[in-house]
Amino acid sequence: MRDLNIPESRHPEKAHRADNAQPKKPDWIRVKAPTSKGYQDTHRIMREHGLVTVCEEAGCPNAGECWSQGHATMMIMGEICTRGCTFCNVATGRPDTLDAFEPGRVADAVQKLGLNHVVITSVDRDDLDDGGAEHFAMTIRAIRKRSPDTTIEILTPDFLKCPPSALETVVAAKPDVFNHNLETVPGLYQEVRPGARYFHSLRLLQRVKELDPTMFTKSGIMVGLGEERPQVLQVMDDMRSADVDFLTIGQYLQPTPKHHAVARFIHPDEFAAYEKSAYGKGFLMVSATPLTRSSYHAGDDFARLRENRLKKLGEAAV
Repeated sequence: MRDLNIPESRHPEKAHRADNAQPKKPDWIRVKAPTSKGYQDTHRIMREHGLVTVCEEAGCPNAGECWSQGHATMMIMGEICTRGCTFCNVATGRPDTLDAFEPGRVADAVQKLGLNHVVITSVDRDDLDDGGAEHFAMTIRAIRKRSPDTTIEILTPDFLKCPPSALETVVAAKPDVFNHNLETVPGLYQEVRPGARYFHSLRLLQRVKELDPTMFTKSGIMVGLGEERPQVLQVMDDMRSADVDFLTIGQYLQPTPKHHAVARFIHPDEFAAYEKSAYGKGFLMVSATPLTRSSYHAGDDFARLRENRLKKLGEAAV
């Protein structure tokens, strides 16, 4: 029986890789262990509803803080991914059949947590004809029905092997924010994200805007994988050419010795410089810190994103 708690079972595609040393984390990366009542309550609701969270599966360092506030990023369509990205701690293999009742359970959990803003993500499902697009749409509709005032942010796979109708299905469900991460610079894709294609992901984000110009789009990258600053700035330019509204940049942290090595830890001052550059390129919202993750402070950031758009529209009207 496969045990996802055992690294060799969780990541069979990485078992043959040589170990990479895991460097000591600097002080600015360290976080407190989760102990609050809010954390325990969130954990209980997730377990009662049989839901998977990317916070746990990917080993997010912010889980203690976010869960203590009742915020958890729900990962739909199972806990096993069909891809084997070298940075990712989500299990790889052959996923289970989709659970038709999952959208309803997600909606019930969102209501019980009293969320003003929810982030829904998923594993890659290359085994499905539509990549899980209809399941995303069903989940969005279920949340809307149970919690009409909750804003919904989705973090999707790339739908690389799917027809154009897959993306159209998700956009038609009207999430408030459509997020798809580029993850790294194009020169590192073959090693870091071998199952994906940089320009396909970029085009996906651009296509969302073509389908619904009012929808907020968001994308993020990790740094510390071996990229250089000019490459990061080029990714920013590429995102802006696709009219991406919101950029996140965070420090890559190595889950196990079998994962991609940390090339270096980026100092907070460098993150501040990236943030300044990104705003200068026209992003409506930027989050760039060592601990930034796609859904970190997503609710507060969405409020600021919406406010920044209204401000920009007001300035354009003058």
